[in-house]
Amino acid sequence: MRTAGILTTAAVAALVVGAALFWGEIGAALLGAVFHERAGVDTTADLPDGLHVALCGTGAPLPDPGRAGACTVVIAGKHIFVVDSGEGAAKHIALMGIPNGRIEGVFLTHFHSDHIDGLGPMMLLRWTGAGATKPLPIYGGVGVERIVAGFDAAYATDNGYRTEHHGTKIAPPSGAGGKAVSFTPPVRGSLGAVEVYRGGGLRVTAFSVEHGPVEPAVGYRFDYKGRSAVISGDTAASAALVANAKGADLLVHEGLQPALVKRMTAALVARHQPGTAQITRDILTYHTSPEVAAQEAQAAGVKHLLFTHILPPVPSRIAYPAFLGSARKFYDGPITVGEDGMLFSLPAGSRTIDFARLPVN
Repeated sequence: MRTAGILTTAAVAALVVGAALFWGEIGAALLGAVFHERAGVDTTADLPDGLHVALCGTGAPLPDPGRAGACTVVIAGKHIFVVDSGEGAAKHIALMGIPNGRIEGVFLTHFHSDHIDGLGPMMLLRWTGAGATKPLPIYGGVGVERIVAGFDAAYATDNGYRTEHHGTKIAPPSGAGGKAVSFTPPVRGSLGAVEVYRGGGLRVTAFSVEHGPVEPAVGYRFDYKGRSAVISGDTAASAALVANAKGADLLVHEGLQPALVKRMTAALVARHQPGTAQITRDILTYHTSPEVAAQEAQAAGVKHLLFTHILPPVPSRIAYPAFLGSARKFYDGPITVGEDGMLFSLPAGSRTIDFARLPVN
């Protein structure tokens, strides 16, 4: 009986070893299939001519495992731009199959850390993804020069390593980092806008929003072949946003639900975290509730309201109604709570808004 037990144990051990080898082969095959399906894929290649908006980061400073930091991709024809570059944004762009190397510029709404802390990888992946010979243009209000210079200084050593290791064809020294493109926004409180980019049929204008004490703080409007998208940036209720979003096809608006944030504050107080609790109280003053954003969308006559920069973190779609509150009472168009990987397409010569999902994991 004892001999039989030993034999049984040996047989089990052999099966375990064999299974481990077997599963290793299966794992390698599966990964090979994933690499074949995703590596180097360009999901923008078959998009129709028009304006396309992809969400590469719908999160905010509070930790949210399902969302990268603030980031929106705007594609006009074959031209790719990015608005804001939060943590994890460049990675999500790559996972979505949008070629980092083809990004032609980044527009910053303001300089809060969660809107710029992904600039290093954004500049790096664009540079090495295309063997770029010129730095990535970074558009922003007065002070953007200091932001870009800081990231360039922080990444200078790494840039040198990349060139030395991969060679000047893959990582030309002249293409590393960013180039600040500064503009002066309209005076805060005014309804005007300034043109900050024009080319390839695309016009980008910037308008000041209400995010004090943060200044400059702007939103952007993108117009291309009769289609338009507006990105609010971080803002409280803003007459300038309403004025500049008039008739837009898509309004990508930040959203903070005060009722939920107040519950978070109460939990922080109960756990004796007064510092973080005060921060969650303070953020109520310079963000927009879904209800107010819905009223702005209605006043502007936009065709679709899309929320990003979700506060507080909403870990499940089950909680989306709680986040939206009574927003649907104030806006008679479609409302979407944004998720990373969402793609909205506005084909030229059409009034439709098409929807798709791109992978982010």
